[in-house]
Amino acid sequence: MEKLIAQIKQGKVWPFPGGIHPPGQKTISNSQAIARLPLPDKLVVPLKQHIGANGQLIVEKGQQVLKGQALTKPVANWSVPIHAPTSGTITDICQMPSAHPSALPELCVIIEPDGQDSWCALAPVTTPSQLSHEQLIDIIHDRGIAGMGGAGFPTYIKADSRKAIEYFIVNAVECEPYITADDVLMREHAAGIIAGIEIMQQLLTPTLTIVGIEDNKPEAIAAMQAAAEYNDKIIIQTVPTVYPSGGEKQLIKLLTNKEVPSGGIPADIGVLVQNVGTLFAVHQAVYEGKPLIERVITVTGNTIHNPGNVWALLGTEIKHLLDCQGFSPVPQQRVVMGGPMMGFTLPTVRIGVVKTTNCILAPDHDELAEPGPEKACIRCSACADACPASLLPQQLQWFAKSKEYDKLKEHNLFDCIECGACAYVCPSEIPLVQYYRVAKVEIKEQQAEQVKAERAKERFELRKQRLEREQEARQNRHKRKPAAEKSADEKQKIADALARVKNKPAKDDDKSAVAAAIARAKAKKQNQEATLEPDNSDVALERAVRKEQARKYKEQKAASSTAADPDDKKSAVAAAIARAKAKKAAASEDESDNTTAAPTDDKKAAVAAAIARAKAKKAAQAEPAASVENDNSESEVATASPADDKKAAVAAAIARAKAKKAAQAASVENDSSESEVTSTSPADDKKAAVAAAIARAKAKKAAQAASVENDSSESEITTASPADDKKAAVAAAIARAKAKKAAQAASVENDNSESEVATALPADDKKAAVAAAIARAKAKKAAKAEQAASVENDDAENETSATAINEAEIAEDKPEQTAQDKKKAAVAAAIARAKAKKLQQEGSDK
Repeated sequence: MEKLIAQIKQGKVWPFPGGIHPPGQKTISNSQAIARLPLPDKLVVPLKQHIGANGQLIVEKGQQVLKGQALTKPVANWSVPIHAPTSGTITDICQMPSAHPSALPELCVIIEPDGQDSWCALAPVTTPSQLSHEQLIDIIHDRGIAGMGGAGFPTYIKADSRKAIEYFIVNAVECEPYITADDVLMREHAAGIIAGIEIMQQLLTPTLTIVGIEDNKPEAIAAMQAAAEYNDKIIIQTVPTVYPSGGEKQLIKLLTNKEVPSGGIPADIGVLVQNVGTLFAVHQAVYEGKPLIERVITVTGNTIHNPGNVWALLGTEIKHLLDCQGFSPVPQQRVVMGGPMMGFTLPTVRIGVVKTTNCILAPDHDELAEPGPEKACIRCSACADACPASLLPQQLQWFAKSKEYDKLKEHNLFDCIECGACAYVCPSEIPLVQYYRVAKVEIKEQQAEQVKAERAKERFELRKQRLEREQEARQNRHKRKPAAEKSADEKQKIADALARVKNKPAKDDDKSAVAAAIARAKAKKQNQEATLEPDNSDVALERAVRKEQARKYKEQKAASSTAADPDDKKSAVAAAIARAKAKKAAASEDESDNTTAAPTDDKKAAVAAAIARAKAKKAAQAEPAASVENDNSESEVATASPADDKKAAVAAAIARAKAKKAAQAASVENDSSESEVTSTSPADDKKAAVAAAIARAKAKKAAQAASVENDSSESEITTASPADDKKAAVAAAIARAKAKKAAQAASVENDNSESEVATALPADDKKAAVAAAIARAKAKKAAKAEQAASVENDDAENETSATAINEAEIAEDKPEQTAQDKKKAAVAAAIARAKAKKLQQEGSDK
């Protein structure tokens, strides 16, 4: 380090790569002293004149302000206040074109000067060395000092650097053509600049301060050397005139031979750079108490009759500067803010001066010609040779045109200082810098969108976690809390107590004491569990009230139904059942008549019709008897059943179904069915005995009715049929088949009625279950007897008629038989044919 300092003091400089030598054109404006312009008619003061956030507006429309009064206050990082350039009235606060190539509107304060130029109260400091670091930083911050070399970086941020600074470099190079503002400022105010440097030395405590000045400014070099004679830590260093030697990284390379890493800042290598205009503003802020409200601006160009440097108030319109310096515009006149290399053409001259404005250039067409149309790149590499940042301008331009932003980052696009050297030497007149500027803006916008997306994703994840925690808390709210685990001492005490209880002799008093302790422990545990469990007492109470209301409603309904006349209700039910049975019997008769094969002989048809008429007549005669029988059974069941009307009705329906089945079974074998029913029912069950007695009475009545029916049908058949025995046998067989079919239909009907009644019965009705078992036994027995009687009585039927009748019955009763059922039916038909043939042979023998 000592060797480097010795080399710097000896005046050694180190060259940087690239660079160009455009014509300086500085003598046009540096031959005259800095002039002060008259007050303009209005001032357009933008709220943002630096890098960072805008300040908060603290004035309003119509308010009277003084010169130096704050218009905004800083509210965020990298925010500095804006002050009123002169005294006057705020006529408006609105959007105005900005000092930018896009001229996008931004918020501005419009001040109409009152001509008095009255200052507000100032607080100058005569001995800044007595102030603390924080006090000096606050003064620089409150006075609104920002970088005046072009970037506009807030000075208080640099002055409050947390990194150790070895070299403090003052940028007085001013390498761009036409601009002489810093040159003239050093000539006239060198002492003030040195005072500003000393304030920064107090804040940064650098090892060495180097002031870099191009060798084309001999008067400024002499003035600065004279002002810094007494300070041996300040070195005035002359550098060669090469553009862009005034760039921050290029100047560091020239004076210290250090290189700023890609993507880094000078503070990373212990270097800090400030402009001479900024240091003079620091001097005024501390020693005079003045905020930054004016600066030196170079007004030059061939269309300016009086070129030179002027003190311009911030917010002064460009038109006022041009008019004061004798502006004579030419057709299609261009006005450039900044120099010819890094400046930009203004879209309008109604834009106000800002803190970073150092030059207004108004050239004619010969002085600064319009660029021609862009041509294809010839790959001459002149741009790469001129680039001071050692980049590949041609490659960057291709990536920028194709919007390959990742490739641009890989090729260090943001190391470009936009000096314009590449575009200056390009023979194809490609505006390379414009491509780079657009690409930088688009990349920054893309990065901002990515940051927003990441923040949104982070907020979404946090919200998701919060919802999961809330859901888990809701689920665990009703869970029983785990009992706290007992400590080792408590467990040992419990074990000792149990051991003592076991070893202690068993006495009645001891047992009672232990039992009482156990009871108390259980009660305590139950109380704890009850406190942990949720309290549902209110819900249980409401449920009990609803149950009580439902029970009272059922009792009222039962009482109202009991009050009705049971005899009328029973008789109505019996009559309805009788009508349904008669209707169903008639329907089954019709179906059996339709399905039976039609006889080929008219005589056989007459016999069948006579049999049908006899059956219909008998069914009509039997209906009153059945109704009486049903009434009796209903009355008996009603006496045995409980008082509930619903249960009595169900029991009556079951009794009637049983009576019908018993009547069918009694025609074959009354004694056997009675004995089977008696054996199935328990002997000690009184109710079962009553049911059996009722069944026997019904069977007896049914037998009598069946005998009368058989006699009448036989007599009617006899009178209607001819004397031929064979036809009589055929008619008898047909009658038996029909009787069999009617019995099967009745059994199916009874089964259906029992199933319907069973669904209406409550599950706990024991009496109904007993009655249903008796009825099923009777039906099974009656079916067996009927099948046996039909098989044995087929002696008078010939083989062909029996087969036809059996096939018709099978087809009618079981329309969808399986293969096994068909096989059984065939076997039964064969047996029937064998039996019929045997009986016929025995009859012929007799």
